[in-house]
Amino acid sequence: MHSSFSLSGYLQPGHTPSRKQEISAVLRLSWPAILEQLMLTMIQYIDTAMVGSLGPQATASIGVTSSTIWLLNSLLGATAIGFSVQVAQYIGAGNYQQAKNVTRQSLAFTLLAGIFMAVAATALSFPLPGLLGAEPAIQQDASLYFRIVGLAMPFTQISVLLSSLFRSAGDTRTPMLFNILINCCNVVLNFLFIYPSRTIELLGRQWWIPGVGMGVPGAAVGSAISVAFVSVLFLIVLYRRKWNLQIHLRESYRMTKSCLRAMARIAAPQATARSALNLAQIVVTFMVTSLGTQAVAANSLAVTAEALCYQPGFGIAAAATALVGQAVGASRKDLALRFSKVCCWLGMGIMTGCGVLMFIFAEPLMSLFTPDGNVIALGAHVLRIEAFAEPLFAASIVVTGAFSGAGDTKWIFYINLISMWGIRLTLAALLLPVLGLSGVWVAMACELCVRGLLCIFRMNRGKWLHTGVIVTDQSSG
Repeated sequence: MHSSFSLSGYLQPGHTPSRKQEISAVLRLSWPAILEQLMLTMIQYIDTAMVGSLGPQATASIGVTSSTIWLLNSLLGATAIGFSVQVAQYIGAGNYQQAKNVTRQSLAFTLLAGIFMAVAATALSFPLPGLLGAEPAIQQDASLYFRIVGLAMPFTQISVLLSSLFRSAGDTRTPMLFNILINCCNVVLNFLFIYPSRTIELLGRQWWIPGVGMGVPGAAVGSAISVAFVSVLFLIVLYRRKWNLQIHLRESYRMTKSCLRAMARIAAPQATARSALNLAQIVVTFMVTSLGTQAVAANSLAVTAEALCYQPGFGIAAAATALVGQAVGASRKDLALRFSKVCCWLGMGIMTGCGVLMFIFAEPLMSLFTPDGNVIALGAHVLRIEAFAEPLFAASIVVTGAFSGAGDTKWIFYINLISMWGIRLTLAALLLPVLGLSGVWVAMACELCVRGLLCIFRMNRGKWLHTGVIVTDQSSG
C-alpha cells in the first residue's frame, strides 16, 4: 500500500521506452484502479439489490435523484482533477515541494467547498423529487435519501480529492484498498440500517440479525458513515506516510491565486462539461419519470448493471491522467501521446469484452437487483442496446483522462455539449414517444459512439498536448 510508481526512468530526455515497457507502465498503474472499479461495481450491485428487495418504489426513490447526485459528484471530481493534474505535472518536472504545496492548498479548498455543498444539497433536498416529477408515493424517501447523501459531501469530497492526488503521484493501490473498504463498510451498514431486526436461517441454525429498519434512507446513512470513516484513513496515510506528498499540520495552508487560477483553468471546463452531461441526464430522468415507476426502476437498475462494463474504463483513465500528466510535466509530449494511445486501445479492448458479456447475461444481471419480472425484462432489453456502444464509450472515457492529464479540459466541455445536448437529448425526445424507454437508450448508444469518435479524432491530431498547465512560479507558502 505504501508504494508508488515513478516514471522518472522513462522521462529522461532522449529516452524512448519500448512498446512493451509502455504497456507494462500502463498496466502497473491501471490494474489496481481497474480492480478497484470492478470491486466497487460488484459491491454496488449488492447495495442496489438490498434496496431493490424492498420493491420498485424503493429503487425509484433512489433512481429519481441519482442524476443530481452524479452532478454534485462531478463537481467534486472536477476540482480534484484541477489540483491532481498540477501535482502530476510537478512530480514529472521533479518539483516535489510545489507538489506538496498544491496538496495543502487543495485540502483547504476542499474542506470549504464541501461544507458549502452540504448546505446547498440540504436545502435542495426538500423540493427536488417533486421538481423531477417523482410520484408522490416516493417523494419523501427520495428527499431524505438525497439530504443524507448531501450532508456527507465534505467527507465525500476529501475522499475523492485524496484518491485523485494519490493516483497522480503514481500510487493507485491505496485508493483501490480504501475505496473498496468504503463499499464493504457500506454493505455491512446497509444490513444494519435498511432492514429491521430479524431472524435468518443459515447453516441449519437460526441467527438473530439486529437492524434499524430505516428502509431507503438507511442506505444513505450507511454510505455516509462509510465515506466519513475512510476519508479519515486517507488523511492519516497522507500525513504519516513518508513519501513524495507527505505534508504536516504545522505548514501553511494559505491558498494562493496562482494555484487556484491553475485549478480553475483545468477544473472549470471539466466541471462545465460534467455539469452539461449530468444536467442532460437529469432531463432524461425527467423524461423517464413520465413512463411510470417501473420504467424509472428499470432505467436506474440498468444504469447500475452497465457499470460492470464501463468502470474498468475509468480505471485505465486514471492511469492515463497520471502517465500523461507526468510526461507533460517532464516536457515529454511525444511520450504523453504514446501513453494516451496505449491506454485508449487497452480500454477499448477490455470494455468490448465486457460489452459482449453484458449482452449475453443481461437478464441474470438485472435479476440480481429485483424480483420484478417486468423490470428485469425491460432493463435487460435496454442493456443489450447499450452493449453495442461500449467500445467507443471506452475511447471517450480513457481519452478524456489523457486530455485531463495534459490540462486540456476545454475540449472535454465542447465534446460533451455537442454529444449530450445535440444528439442524446434530441434523439431521446424524438424516440421516447415511439419506443418508450428503449428510445432513450438508443439515443444514449448513438451519442456515446459519436463522443468516442470525436475523442479519438482529437487524440490523434495531438494539438491537445500543447495546452497543459504547469505553474512554475507558484509561491511555496
